[in-house]
Amino acid sequence: MNSVTLASIIREFKLERVLPCGNPEETRIGIADLTRPGLQLAGYFDHFGPDRIQVIGNMETAYLERLTSRERRTRIDALFATGIPCLILTRNHAVFPEMEAVARKYDIPVLRTTAPTSEFMASLGKYLNVELAPRTSLHGVLVEVYGEGILILGESGVGKSETALEIVKRGHRLIADDLVEVRRVSDTTLLGQAPEIIRHLIEIRGIGILDVKELYGVSSVKIQENINFVINLEIWDESKSYDRVGLTEEHTDILGIDVPSLTIPVRPGRNLAVIVEVAAINFRQKQMGYNAAKALTERVFGVKS
Repeated sequence: MNSVTLASIIREFKLERVLPCGNPEETRIGIADLTRPGLQLAGYFDHFGPDRIQVIGNMETAYLERLTSRERRTRIDALFATGIPCLILTRNHAVFPEMEAVARKYDIPVLRTTAPTSEFMASLGKYLNVELAPRTSLHGVLVEVYGEGILILGESGVGKSETALEIVKRGHRLIADDLVEVRRVSDTTLLGQAPEIIRHLIEIRGIGILDVKELYGVSSVKIQENINFVINLEIWDESKSYDRVGLTEEHTDILGIDVPSLTIPVRPGRNLAVIVEVAAINFRQKQMGYNAAKALTERVFGVKS
């Protein structure tokens, strides 16, 4: 199960550690859902998820201010006793003395941000959805061509890296070569990036390892990109029939998402970089409602396909 340390969240969002409680480096968050514990502070704990980050804003603070010190201590104690990973105060709210005492009692971190509650929760939720997303690693190349993230797959030695290098030379961007880390960040979105240790590097047989960022500049690389389209490269098989019109729609399943794809046969003389560029433009045209193969069918037969 994927998780992220609380220390990483503190650094990412520049949170203030109000009290030196707990160990953020060892506290791990494994769920992207966040909770505003208004009902819990009122005493209702049915269906409560104690493994979620708790966020307190204006409403919760105003409610706690209306309670007596004894009631406030009792309500906060009941919340912390569930073993929550941390409590985050938004809008730079002050820490109640009772909250400080309970936090020290259970050794649970209390953090603070100046950001508005809704804005902070949206940003933190998005961050956690990416960090905790289901993931896999694929042997391939990920490039950005005309704004489209294209994942190039194929057997070792088929020419994926050489194609990617030519694509970069033509003004597009490299995201990952050889190994692509893919995350499913939503029901329709896949995000790909390179492992940090090989980021911006590309391997060309006969030459070796090249640093694309140093060779072609920062505009030639990108940290991550959505995977919009898949191109499968394979050695040309004379016995196999390849689609010549484009009416057949292919898909490649990645983490349960069907990604539009093409199978392109490779043989000497084919300029794969140009083919990938054209495939990206054609994919965008289809997304905008125009399909050249269907338009040709209508011309020939006089009926819409």
